Amino acid sequence: MNIVILDAKTLGDVDLSALEALGNVTIYDTTKAQETLQRVKDADIVVTNKVVIDANIMKNSNIKMVAITATGMNNVDLEMAKELGIVVRNVAGYSTKSVVQHTFAMLFYLLEQLRYYDEFVKSGAWSDSGLFTNVSRSFYEVSGKKWGIIGLGEIGRGVAKIANSFGAEVLYYSTSGKNSNSEYERVELNELLKSCDIISIHAPLNDNTLNLLNKDNLELLKSGSILLNLGRGGIINENDLAKIIDSKDIFVGLDVTSSEPLPKSSPLMQIKNNHRLLITPHIAWTSIEARQELMEGVVENIREFING
Repeated sequence: MNIVILDAKTLGDVDLSALEALGNVTIYDTTKAQETLQRVKDADIVVTNKVVIDANIMKNSNIKMVAITATGMNNVDLEMAKELGIVVRNVAGYSTKSVVQHTFAMLFYLLEQLRYYDEFVKSGAWSDSGLFTNVSRSFYEVSGKKWGIIGLGEIGRGVAKIANSFGAEVLYYSTSGKNSNSEYERVELNELLKSCDIISIHAPLNDNTLNLLNKDNLELLKSGSILLNLGRGGIINENDLAKIIDSKDIFVGLDVTSSEPLPKSSPLMQIKNNHRLLITPHIAWTSIEARQELMEGVVENIREFING
């Protein structure tokens, strides 16, 4: 089997050697759209994270399987794959613990004003202050606060459990309208936005969630509240978000943006009150353990395909 990996750089330093036991492996760190067809035309198995495998590529190659190094499958034309008999496999659940952890890392960075206090010390201001402490930026405890979760799937439930352990009251909004969980109170979106001190998004991007948060409802956020998006970038309208960050006392943490990497022209890069905004480059899923589990899942998917 000829196995081609199209964007190995997105996996970092994960050991790919297990694939070599399954076939002849060709590795590309990155692949541009115009390079894809040439690189995969003689491949039996294509391994991709975000490189698009569309109908044209499938029709003009000998691909028999697409192994996705992710849970999301929106970069592959699934209908055409089915029509041509091409097997497509993803890996689900590998990053749950990593994303849950990153949710709280972002929360506490914003909640406790850690950027400000770190810079206060390193600038020498603390040394010059004559005081053993600095209480110029207040923060509150999670205990006793309301935490709203948009998308109560596996990751959302993981966040809810830990939020509960910190003493927060958890509410949730079902983006599909079908999720019912007896452990937590289900509310409508506007009620969640108005009442919660902390809001985290863990939903997929689809017709129900595209621009779910926009100028019409972002205004409902409480002063001092924290909004975290670890779902997909398109769930929040970024033009509207940029405006609300500069006009209202809220704090925002984003691990995902509508375009990745984030363009320098993005309104999120022009915010005046940028101390209220934390952006990480889609890394919530990338703990060492999560990436190792991901590759184990990819190898197993390919092995099962080869063995029939």
